[in-house]
Amino acid sequence: MNCLYTVGHSNHSIEKFIELLQGQSINALVDVRSTPYSRYLPHFNQKALQAYLPKEEIRYVFLGAELGVRPKDQSCYVDGKALYEKIASLETFQQGLKRLLKGLESYTIALMCAEKDPITCHRAILVCQHLVPFNLEIAHIHSDGEREFHEDLEDRLLKLHSLQTPEDSGQLSLFATEETTAFNKKERIHEAHQLQGKKIAYTDKDIAIVA
Repeated sequence: MNCLYTVGHSNHSIEKFIELLQGQSINALVDVRSTPYSRYLPHFNQKALQAYLPKEEIRYVFLGAELGVRPKDQSCYVDGKALYEKIASLETFQQGLKRLLKGLESYTIALMCAEKDPITCHRAILVCQHLVPFNLEIAHIHSDGEREFHEDLEDRLLKLHSLQTPEDSGQLSLFATEETTAFNKKERIHEAHQLQGKKIAYTDKDIAIVA
């Protein structure tokens, strides 16, 4: 089973960031920021990463146009807010997923965005949600180098939105079956992703003002 990683550059130094990547033997970094620049951390600008990473034998690929959360397609916005479900339905987004899956055949890939915690970032809430059906092992790299597997992040997401049930900890109710419990949890995870997506979604203030 292929493993896909995600990582947030946060406020790391470039040395610390590369150390995080090398700790998981990552040899390709896929940048999913819509705008691949950082005003306060210029070493995470696209050109800087393109210069740094090859020296460490890590390939840099920009997929922010395909998998970012500031699409140019105005149909993705409602009252200025970019809705994740609309973004995911775009052909460009689907093409981005296909490129990513193809890349996993040859590389150990980490998706990169800015946020420290993946639960507050579209790399987990949007992109990884739509990669789960492809039977990947997905792990989020935290600042201390520890990995959080995506199923554990989903449990954290359920707790965040008060959608946990006793069955989630293996305590089946009298009339529950493993099949119905699994289906029920899948529905709640989907709802949790929707709620979190609305909470963290990008808002284009210019569109909101016009609307």
